[in-house]
Amino acid sequence: MVAGTHWLASATGMSVLERGGNAFDAAVAAGFVLQVAEPHLNGPGGEVPILLWSEAEQKTHVVCGQGVAPAAATIERFHELGLDVVPGTGLLAATVPGAFGGWMLLLERWGTWRLADVLAPAIHYAEHGVPVLERVSATITAVEGMFTADWPTSAATWLPGGRVPEPGSRLANPVLAATYRRIVAEAEAASGTREGQLAAARHTWYEGFVAEAIAEFSATTAWRDSSGEVHGGLLTGDDLAGWSATTEEPVSFDYRGHTVFKTGPWGQGPVFLQQLALLDGVDLDAMGYLSADYVHTVAEAAKLAFADREAWYGDADVPLAGLLDPAYNAARRALIGPRASLDLLPGSPGGREPRLPVLPGSNGADGADGARVPAPEGVGEPTVDTAGLERTLPDGQVRGDTCHVDVVDRWGNMVSATPSGGWLQSSPTIPALGFCLGTRAQMFWLQEGLPSSLRPGARPRTTLSASFALKDGRPWLAFGTPGGDQQDQWSLNFFLALVHGGLNLQEAIDAPMFHSEHFPSSFFPRGSRPGVLHVEERLDAGVVAELRRRGHEVEVQGPWSLGRLSAVARDGGFLKAAANPRGAQGYAAGR
Repeated sequence: MVAGTHWLASATGMSVLERGGNAFDAAVAAGFVLQVAEPHLNGPGGEVPILLWSEAEQKTHVVCGQGVAPAAATIERFHELGLDVVPGTGLLAATVPGAFGGWMLLLERWGTWRLADVLAPAIHYAEHGVPVLERVSATITAVEGMFTADWPTSAATWLPGGRVPEPGSRLANPVLAATYRRIVAEAEAASGTREGQLAAARHTWYEGFVAEAIAEFSATTAWRDSSGEVHGGLLTGDDLAGWSATTEEPVSFDYRGHTVFKTGPWGQGPVFLQQLALLDGVDLDAMGYLSADYVHTVAEAAKLAFADREAWYGDADVPLAGLLDPAYNAARRALIGPRASLDLLPGSPGGREPRLPVLPGSNGADGADGARVPAPEGVGEPTVDTAGLERTLPDGQVRGDTCHVDVVDRWGNMVSATPSGGWLQSSPTIPALGFCLGTRAQMFWLQEGLPSSLRPGARPRTTLSASFALKDGRPWLAFGTPGGDQQDQWSLNFFLALVHGGLNLQEAIDAPMFHSEHFPSSFFPRGSRPGVLHVEERLDAGVVAELRRRGHEVEVQGPWSLGRLSAVARDGGFLKAAANPRGAQGYAAGR
């Protein structure tokens, strides 16, 4: 089974499984196709966290394909430039592009296919073109002026013939196809073995012609970003050569016969587990699925868990055991009252005092009347806007989604991956390569002493959050969703719908979604909206009215507007899969 956010990626993964590849081969091939099919949501210069189950090892692993901040990226450097927030677009926000290394590590250690075979579908689609999604056309339309005025290399790539590609037309990226063809050719010239070719490909990317082109472009290009100013980049060849993807132990939590696995707190993944720890002492079944009590309680638990994310998470010494401790969560659970909280309330695990970042007071933060002040176009990670569609502003700020893919094979191996970053509107296209750098450094704080403070060689506290779960001790579910700060709310809602709502995979994805915007955004310009709760209008009107009576600032969105979940499962002797109908783009396939 393969399920993902674009039908071409799901079809590609399924074709690999049909031809004898395993789940890891299929995930890698699908991941590279997503770069071509959803270029407004991810790209080669981005990153990918991966959770996997190896049937041979009977073990869950994390592959960290998240790059780090450059050596020159210091708080002092940004302050010298007059910045108190890392820009959301442009070259200053670039970290080492980790997606390629992450996919290569997955393929080398657990896959079976050769480099040329897994890259062939992506090369084909980049060379011959893919159908232009309506959202791709809308994104390019939004940034057309910026491309034309400020980013000419992006205009050359994404405005063929000087025009925005129409929805349904064919859009190719021959320069990217040539980049991947050259990587394959150099790898095959370097070695005759599968492993040797993968090692050579990594060398080419991080120390060869790809790294050289990235470093040269970063050093010699200074164009306008979302700050409104002209800045160059900080990423160097030494930064790329000094980084490699890694494997790690996942973090887990047991909940009602299920064990959920997430990445460590360098990403936001453990906030899913913290929400489970808070809800473990609540009788959600007695409340009734999607009742006012149910939605209120889940939303209030999210506020508490995400407040801890703000105070404690980062690529640092995080007191995760204390944050998941039953006594700590019992005390935190008592803070959930009958009315919506309007405060950001991090806890004190082990008696340690929390420290929250100071939110910027302008340029996209909330206005004095509580209204959201528009931030520049193109910044941020694509996260669903109030219409449920991706929305890109003229300077590249994004409201949309990222990507996700899940795979399970005939042997029982499973993969959950959330590739993102390096979308076409994030920074200028590198003309020699056909792709741009990501902007994940916008997730660092330019304040000293925080777990997520900017420092050289650190990983940004990413929102990317793949998910995996056991049921009664056996591999059960690989799942996830795009959506930035919403990822570990929407995926939690899906999980709770399975466990407490009694729904099947597709019903749980289709169920009315909701999420909170109570806590600071992970993306430029880092605003928050205390008390705001988004719900799809399919949620019962009486429930909505009761939530408002309890003090929630409910914003009702379109009936099919929140979330882009996908999932695969091993359940009851069957393999199962489901994909999101919102946007008519996700797809699940299998046999």
